[in-house]
Amino acid sequence: MDRFLTADDLAKTLRQDVREGLEAVPKTLPPKWFYDERGSGLFEEITKLEEYYPTRREREILIARAPEIAAATGARTLLELGAGSGEKTRLLLDALHGTLRSYVPVDVSGDFLEDAALQIAADHPGVAVRPVVADYEQHLHLLPNGERRLVAFLGGTMGNMPPAARAGFLAGLRATMGPEDALLLGADLVKDEARLVAAYDDAAGITAEFNRNVLHVINRELDADFVPGAFEHVAVWNGAEEWIEMRLRATAGRAVRIGGLDLEVEFAAGEELRTEISAKFRRARLEAELAAAGLELSDFWTDAAGDFSLSLARCV
Repeated sequence: MDRFLTADDLAKTLRQDVREGLEAVPKTLPPKWFYDERGSGLFEEITKLEEYYPTRREREILIARAPEIAAATGARTLLELGAGSGEKTRLLLDALHGTLRSYVPVDVSGDFLEDAALQIAADHPGVAVRPVVADYEQHLHLLPNGERRLVAFLGGTMGNMPPAARAGFLAGLRATMGPEDALLLGADLVKDEARLVAAYDDAAGITAEFNRNVLHVINRELDADFVPGAFEHVAVWNGAEEWIEMRLRATAGRAVRIGGLDLEVEFAAGEELRTEISAKFRRARLEAELAAAGLELSDFWTDAAGDFSLSLARCV
């Protein structure tokens, strides 16, 4: 396993993100801090909810299109950004069995990544599995090269980046790609506002617990005294930006002490802390953002309902 990200690196980034985010106006936190062990478990529960369609819809596309993706790319190396458990990736691995020589899963969680990689290696003995612990927003230039790579960025995760960050990410990724490489990008699509909001505010309250989990993480890692139950989960559709925003709303005014930063932060009653954006796309927008980074959309697939998309892009 290659490691470009250590526990000390993560701790330093958390301190920086929390200080900058809670001193900003309005207050924000990046969504990557949801995902400790508890948060990852909550998200797995979310993916099984009736309201949360993206995981099911992306899997539907992969089941239908993985052989076509394999035939179009002939990939010898599959590089997956934000690999997680690699469950959906198995559909690609199976489809690519005739050409694939190596699989490079990339994630920030080393222990979780190692377990998943060992299982995939056992199930695909002809494929060299080389996990990499890295932050794909920082370490793209350090990731292994390979012959005829398919870079997979699934799950709609790119939508968590603001537009400027997305542009920088895509340009940075393009700079690492060779003429035979391709990008497979998962993106959620614009649809009815009520369905979008419901997907991020389920009736069972699991997404609310997932959202508040970031406060538990800060309490544990930075010696803070947030009272998570004193913050309401809010999910709203921003029509101008075409993204969902998840927020935490203070139910009463209070000061929060963050001992690890020697910082005290005031929250007014009703003040909101934005914890996530999840941009939704139209084909034209995806095509334009890819083109701006030097990538050309060659194939575009959706599920039968038109809820989610997979885009295959190549270097111009």
